Amino acid sequence: MLKILHRLIGITGKYKSRIRASYITAFFKGLFMKAPLMLSFFVINLFMQDKMDKKTCLYFGIAMVASVLLQVILEHITNVLQSATGYMVFADMRMKLGDHLRKLPMGYFTEGNIGKISAVLSTDMVFIEENCMGVLSELVTFIISQFLMTVMMFFMDVRLGTTSVIVTAAFIVVGNLMLKTSLKHSVIKQEGSESLTEEVLDFAEGIGIIKSYNMLGEKSKRLTNEFEKSCKESIDFEVAYGPWARALYLVFGIGTSLMLAVSGLLYSNGDITPAYMVGMALFLFDLFVSIKSYYGQMARLTVTEASLDRIEEVFAAKELKDEGKKPLAEAAQSGRPEIEFDNVNFGYTDKAVLKNVSFAVKSGEMTALVGPSGGGKSTIASLLARFWDVDSGRVLVRGEDIRDVSLGSLMDKISMVFQRVYLFQDTVYNNIAIGRPDATREEVENAAKKARCYDFIMQLPEGFDTVIGEGGASLSGGEKQRISIARCILKDAPIVILDEATASVDADNERAIQEAISELCRNKTLLVIAHRLKTIKDADEILVISNGQIKERGSHEELLQLNGTYARMVSLQIS
Repeated sequence: MLKILHRLIGITGKYKSRIRASYITAFFKGLFMKAPLMLSFFVINLFMQDKMDKKTCLYFGIAMVASVLLQVILEHITNVLQSATGYMVFADMRMKLGDHLRKLPMGYFTEGNIGKISAVLSTDMVFIEENCMGVLSELVTFIISQFLMTVMMFFMDVRLGTTSVIVTAAFIVVGNLMLKTSLKHSVIKQEGSESLTEEVLDFAEGIGIIKSYNMLGEKSKRLTNEFEKSCKESIDFEVAYGPWARALYLVFGIGTSLMLAVSGLLYSNGDITPAYMVGMALFLFDLFVSIKSYYGQMARLTVTEASLDRIEEVFAAKELKDEGKKPLAEAAQSGRPEIEFDNVNFGYTDKAVLKNVSFAVKSGEMTALVGPSGGGKSTIASLLARFWDVDSGRVLVRGEDIRDVSLGSLMDKISMVFQRVYLFQDTVYNNIAIGRPDATREEVENAAKKARCYDFIMQLPEGFDTVIGEGGASLSGGEKQRISIARCILKDAPIVILDEATASVDADNERAIQEAISELCRNKTLLVIAHRLKTIKDADEILVISNGQIKERGSHEELLQLNGTYARMVSLQIS
């Protein structure tokens, strides 16, 4: 268990000195916790020897009151040093985790890790900061208290002290076996918690599809099975833990009875005085409380081991390197393209997605990507934004390998508009101002006007100050799309990645969105993922992407003359 305590202390970082200081206050708190009992023993001893007077009695009374007051003060100091520190530690850790997550490749969030991240934030960190950080000093207090009680037994009689040591050893054996069992089931229980979180999130996110296809029964069954599995794992944990917990209480009962029997035997043989026998009766039921409480608290820490493993697993995820120091050039060198893919190869884990992809986009030109689903179009856009790094080859912007420039500098030059829009649970104004946080209100409103969303925003209850639901739940798809375009217009980045925003909106919204996109794309370099081919007829170059390769390339007219894949796609959409 020292390993768990060491790991807990290890995560405290700059607050480690506060935790160590709490050990000192816990040490003295442990002393003062047992002080009233020990003082009571001496008081009884003096009374029975007829040596107590008023002055001595007063001194003992003052000492008892002082010990209680000091215990309360030290308890408060310990809580400030330790429990409050726990909340500060995990406040910093959550910020650190947020910084870590933003540096991870996007693939991490598509590999079933959302449940893990949610479990770490909502379960593991909360459990440790609320249940574990506050018990570190208590464990020290329990150890000190038990040591003092054992010393007191040796002071009364060596045989009582020896018996106390034997009972304490029995506690250690049973307690460690209990902790070993608890640790094994804690790992299973925490893994089940992660699986349940993943299933709940999946059910909540897909509830619309589930209802529309009348799959509530099937999906609810899967969710119910996860709840039942989680319930079973929790019960299994208690079933495995219960016998050892009862064994610990049994040792407590037997140990206490044994101490009483030994002291009674010693008294009957005249080896201890009546005062010591009364003192033994006074200490008896408090003699092994500390070590019993110690293992009771340590059992709680076994869940911490599994929680720390999962937290460390998330932090161990490999970040996307951002080692580029130089900023991206303000303009491409003369004769160099704005965007260039040079023999790019890329795959997700073992699956190859792009194979030797090469193309260039000049400043102010529009290049469109078309082709069947799964061909690699979105992957090309994601590599340009450096959501992932290429396996081989290079992606260049303004002649610079994007791995050699700072990620922040790259993203300052790129705006992205996708079909699936996400808006934050915040005001409309703040959702647009994300594009450029230092923009004035007038600039934000002008961007909204250009994106053709100013009028419907002003019809909202609080206008730009209206708080919209998470994901933009209170707005229509077209309204959300126009707000996302306003955000990009405000950013005014020279490169725009456009996953055709009108692919899934109604005719009324389509016109407004097309006008908004025209405002966004004016004098910009465009990389467009096209679904409706009529929108890319004027593209400077069209790339047909299939099976991770460029199968055809050219202008609209040139590709029609080839009478290949593109021509068939156009023919199908016309028909």
